Amino acid sequence: MTPLQQHTIKTDPFITVRDLTMAYGDHVIMRDLNFSVGRGDIFIIMGGSGCGKSTLMKIMLGLKVPAGGQVFYGDLNFWEAVPDNRKHILQNIGVLYQSGALWSSMTLAENVALPIEEYTDLSPNEIRELVSFKLSMVGLAGHEDSYPAELSGGMRKRAGIARAIALDPDILFFDEPTTGLDPVSAKRLDDLILELRNSLGATVVVVTHELASIFAIGNNSVFLDSDTRTMTAAGNPKLLLENSQDPKIINFLTRGKMEGHLR
Repeated sequence: MTPLQQHTIKTDPFITVRDLTMAYGDHVIMRDLNFSVGRGDIFIIMGGSGCGKSTLMKIMLGLKVPAGGQVFYGDLNFWEAVPDNRKHILQNIGVLYQSGALWSSMTLAENVALPIEEYTDLSPNEIRELVSFKLSMVGLAGHEDSYPAELSGGMRKRAGIARAIALDPDILFFDEPTTGLDPVSAKRLDDLILELRNSLGATVVVVTHELASIFAIGNNSVFLDSDTRTMTAAGNPKLLLENSQDPKIINFLTRGKMEGHLR
């Protein structure tokens, strides 16, 4: 990477990935990944289909063991930490999966209450009040008794976010949050992500290929290139588009509209 491509946001490193290799068996997906997520960043994991974006998120979340390298949360090496320390980190993380991953047989209130019941000693009345508050934060006040099948795609995503923020996590991971949504719903979800980052003070990691979202919410990023099987850029997406000399990055960030006009 060039010095321009290595431009990063000047915030304290909160998550650091060092010399990471991702593989399934003998098949290496990505190697030599090195980047940092600053505290309070909205960090975008971006790249074309099949480059390993969701796999990288799983490794950072502790759901898949890396083939090599390290993931640090602050000074703690996650994959070398004792189980209690890993558990403490994971309890401070909220996740929105691409499908929403809501239990279809449970109401929204019951879905959001699950982590609260599991990890706190709050009374049933306190849990109900907290669940209503979390749903109101994502624009779903009054939908406590609704089932996921009764909601639109955008509402299901927001319900998934309500569950992700149930325990006021320090870190939020979102996997393709706006995929499949119409432009208006996607814009509302992007605005919600910004609001939650600001109100909760959380650090947000987003897997997405949606350009509107990348430029609207991202202030830091990593670009994964499936051809070279490594990262080829890191930094603010807007600055990458402005300063990069790499045709692949420019084409990705413009959907090829600048092809033939590259410097």
